Amino acid sequence: MPKNQVPDREILEAALVGLQQSLTDVDARMAEIRRKLGIRRRSPAAAALPAEAPRKRTLTAAARRRIAAAQKKRWDTYRKNQQK
Repeated sequence: MPKNQVPDREILEAALVGLQQSLTDVDARMAEIRRKLGIRRRSPAAAALPAEAPRKRTLTAAARRRIAAAQKKRWDTYRKNQQK
């Protein structure tokens, strides 16, 4: 078959059916392993709920001053090296 020719629709449909069967078999095997391990799957409704948003971390005023001082020191060093 030439490279540019598209396979028949029937062949593609048969391939899709075969892949769907393989997927069903793999899902069944995974379910069996989960059952043996005692792992319960979350329900689709529970999976759809968003997780609790992480708390926003805040800095104290003292921490912000230390960060600002360190940044100023870095920029001063950088500018001093640029003048040389």
